[in-house]
Amino acid sequence: MYISTRGDKEKLSAANAIKNGIALDGGLFVPESIPKLSEQQLLALVDMNYGQRAFAILEKFLEDYQKDEIKASICAAYNESKFDNPDIAPLVTVGEDRHVLELWHGPTSAFKDMALQLLPQLLSRALKKTGEKKEVVILVATSGDTGKAALEGFKDIEQIKIIVFYPREGVSKIQRLQMVSQEGQNVAVVSVQGNFDDAQTGVKKIFNDNIINFRLQEQGFQLSSANSINWGRLVPQIVYYFSAYADMVKGGKIAQGGAVNFVVPTGNFGNILAGYYAKLMGLPIHKLICASNSNNVLTDFLHTGIYNRNRGFHKTLSPSMDILISSNLERLLYHVTGGNTAQVKAWMEELQNSGTYNIGNDYLSQLQEIFWADWANDEETVAVIKDVFSRYHYLADPHTAVAWHVYNSYRRQTGDYTPAVLVSTASPFKFNESVLLAIDNSIRNENQSEFAMLHSLADRTGWPVPNALADLAHKEILHKINCSKEEMPAVLMEILKID
Repeated sequence: MYISTRGDKEKLSAANAIKNGIALDGGLFVPESIPKLSEQQLLALVDMNYGQRAFAILEKFLEDYQKDEIKASICAAYNESKFDNPDIAPLVTVGEDRHVLELWHGPTSAFKDMALQLLPQLLSRALKKTGEKKEVVILVATSGDTGKAALEGFKDIEQIKIIVFYPREGVSKIQRLQMVSQEGQNVAVVSVQGNFDDAQTGVKKIFNDNIINFRLQEQGFQLSSANSINWGRLVPQIVYYFSAYADMVKGGKIAQGGAVNFVVPTGNFGNILAGYYAKLMGLPIHKLICASNSNNVLTDFLHTGIYNRNRGFHKTLSPSMDILISSNLERLLYHVTGGNTAQVKAWMEELQNSGTYNIGNDYLSQLQEIFWADWANDEETVAVIKDVFSRYHYLADPHTAVAWHVYNSYRRQTGDYTPAVLVSTASPFKFNESVLLAIDNSIRNENQSEFAMLHSLADRTGWPVPNALADLAHKEILHKINCSKEEMPAVLMEILKID
């Protein structure tokens, strides 16, 4: 059963938690208890494929789903017609001791596909299981990758509409083109004047506005979310931590039961939180290393225990991490306080009212036993992309480069050489201009188009352009709505044709 981080007493089944997306009190759903895997169950994962590993994890969290329903959802999400690598989430060794978990082989070339190919399957079945008659409206705020992955996952799914809000100047050109050219009868895309936090705050306000929700209910609509505030979005991400570990054992990189570190580039804290859940379930994780860019609010928090979003916002080369309000941290606080919902609610109210809160030294010490954090600026990110390609002929996108830089800092500062997995979250071709300039700065004055740069990057590196990105050149721009954050509720009503 699933409960709210903020103390609402209602306990929901997995299907209802996934359908609702967010709790009635504004909190996030968390499992009432965390399932554990035995050593034997961990060992059994080694000889499984990705789909089988996914079933072994997901069935423990989705107890109200039939086994056949979970298996059918997994088969529909992770198959060779959608992913360009049969391993789905391959583990690639770069050099002697860097193990890179590539999570970008899905249809939108970003790690969000790992969750957003599965969530629509789980949600569609949840609607049937709960007897829901209303049409569900998925609202998404995106810093780039979530938007396209959600649109692709939910397009033309029966009984569901999806509306994506993205910061007009806060995504890469490729990310924007992917979204505004999205086909589907049930999709809408809106650019918002401002940054990701403006879009995310606007979506949260809609969720928490009783008048808007009442009007939607009257017209036969119910809101839900595909952001990682939705448990159905977070739970598939737990799988790839177990899968990477199993592949480390299978490849002889570690012994079964040996410890491993994970280095995770993260902004909204969902990706690394999935690793935390994997650790709670028994995966032998020594450290979760949190990698940020210049928007280093998480680094400061994990160093001081003070979360403070009252700071300058930086547009960086790793835009998917350009975030100052990390929603999923709320779930971590729930667990680290032992389920103290009153305390979590108080901190979240402080964050909303003053932009800051302080968890104190005792809770901070608990977090620092598991988490380590650092950040990289754009210059350091570019240097890593150039160096890694020069040394290993491996092409890293800016987010992966941030993780690489932070891991170098971690080893230098701690002397810890526990085998590590670097979580790679996007294809380098999604950020072709940044990656191309890092490798060959001489093209700066060539004034190439977005699509010419895709092919220049392929020509200079020998890496193939993902098909979905190559096809963008021929796509028509279908979505042209732009609004301020204050206008988001009115735009929602307009799209849904509600007076």
